[in-house]
Amino acid sequence: MKKVCKISGKEFEISDKEIALCKVMGVPLADLSPEEILRQLAANRNEWTLYKRKCDATGESIISAYPSDSQYKVYKNEFWWGDGWNALDYGREYDFNKPFFEQFAELQKVVPREGTSVFRSENCAYNGHVRESRNCYLNGLAYRNEDIYYSYWMTNNKDCIDCYLLKNSELCYWCIDSADCYSCTVLQEGMNCSDCHFSFQMRGCKNCLFCTNLVGKEYHIYNKSVSREEFEKKKKEVLSGSYKAFKAAIKEFEKIKLESIHRFTHCINMENSTADHAANLKNCDDCFEVFTSEDCIHALSAEDSRDVHNCFSAGWPGCDRIFTSAVTRGSTEIAYCSYTFFSSNLRYCDSSNELHDSFGCIGLQHKRNCILNKQYSKEEYNDLLPRIIEHMKSTGALPAGRQEWGQFFTPALSPYAYNESAAQDYLPLSENDARKLGYRWVEKDKKDYLQSSISEIPDDVHNLTSDFTKEILVCEECSKNYKVHPRELDFYKKQGLAIPRNCHICRHRTRFKTRNPLKLFERKCDKCKVQIKSSYNSKRPEKVYCEECYLAEVN
Repeated sequence: MKKVCKISGKEFEISDKEIALCKVMGVPLADLSPEEILRQLAANRNEWTLYKRKCDATGESIISAYPSDSQYKVYKNEFWWGDGWNALDYGREYDFNKPFFEQFAELQKVVPREGTSVFRSENCAYNGHVRESRNCYLNGLAYRNEDIYYSYWMTNNKDCIDCYLLKNSELCYWCIDSADCYSCTVLQEGMNCSDCHFSFQMRGCKNCLFCTNLVGKEYHIYNKSVSREEFEKKKKEVLSGSYKAFKAAIKEFEKIKLESIHRFTHCINMENSTADHAANLKNCDDCFEVFTSEDCIHALSAEDSRDVHNCFSAGWPGCDRIFTSAVTRGSTEIAYCSYTFFSSNLRYCDSSNELHDSFGCIGLQHKRNCILNKQYSKEEYNDLLPRIIEHMKSTGALPAGRQEWGQFFTPALSPYAYNESAAQDYLPLSENDARKLGYRWVEKDKKDYLQSSISEIPDDVHNLTSDFTKEILVCEECSKNYKVHPRELDFYKKQGLAIPRNCHICRHRTRFKTRNPLKLFERKCDKCKVQIKSSYNSKRPEKVYCEECYLAEVN
């Protein structure tokens, strides 16, 4: 079935699988394109922006995803998850004279919110979405890590800085979409590599520099075999601690990456599936960063799940029948929800833990049969819910008279400004375009930025003493202030890396731009001309090979 997006005006397709799931779950078909749905979902997740503020329960100073002037009540994590308050105290009757989203917005303003998502971790206060980690600083999405800094989507790593989607690795810098690596620098699409630098699409390699598409090689520069002495000499020149040398190496890396052969997608063990950066999928379509899942469509970031459609982050542990929702863990039969943990049969709920058979609730735990945080009997709930759904169908409360039922939370209900959220990473907008779509936008007043405490950052990191960590630096891109952490300085010296000239957010966005968009295009293999579906569109300059041609070339 083909439909036209009510926001973008672009045509999109709804598959038979999605039609079947909507019928089973009793929800309407989407009237927005997958891209616009993802934008709304990602706008409900703040993974990087942190503020200092007071806990509204204890008065303590805390680190929070919400600024001090936020309209929301915010509790420190320990208090929010504790027994010192009851979300049912904020319950209210459903008002059939008001649109549902208006009532939900009123509930949002009174129900306390969790300060940040940091659990079972030590010395990790300055992070967003971190679990079971130690000594981590300014990361987003991290699980079981130690001593990592300024990185995103990290699992089981140690002593790593400025990385993105890295697993089971140590002593890595600026490594992207890589796993099982040791002491690597600017490595993208690397697996089981050690001492590899400024290289792309490497497997099982050691001691390589400026290489691409190698498997099981050692001591190579520009894909040519060299002696150990030649390699060490060149490596010392490139990783000398000089910023000029590092910039030159980055430029060279970008050149060899562009000129190399590219796989049409980065997937392993796929059955009847289309995806990028995925593995072990069956009957999945248009999925990204999805692993060991089945029958998923338009999903970003999922694992061990089934029937996840139009969702952002589902799994860990696995989920089943999730529709148009953001951040779902161990749950089933969820639609139009945000931050749902170990729950079932929910619609329009936020920040729920072990909540079941409920509608329009915020912050509830270990409850059942609730609407707008008010407790009902099973019979009362089953009687009231269909009436609410019919009311949502009739309100026409959205632009162009669109009904509320079947829509995710509108931009006005997002607890974050667009440029605070993950949406700005995946689907960046200008301030003007974000506001046109109804999203908020925050920008720090430039007059609040401080001038650098030094006239110039020395080129060679080895000339710096520990006193340098006290200096105030200014980002060359956005003018935001930043500092160098003492452990960070030690890492740079040990690895022969220069002091970065941009703040960690700008570096993060630079890494994001090195990856392909969350979109698959019809094109032909540049070698055999077979038709393929790739994250590289046909107008890009890279040489893109189908799986068969790529493996024949590399192996």
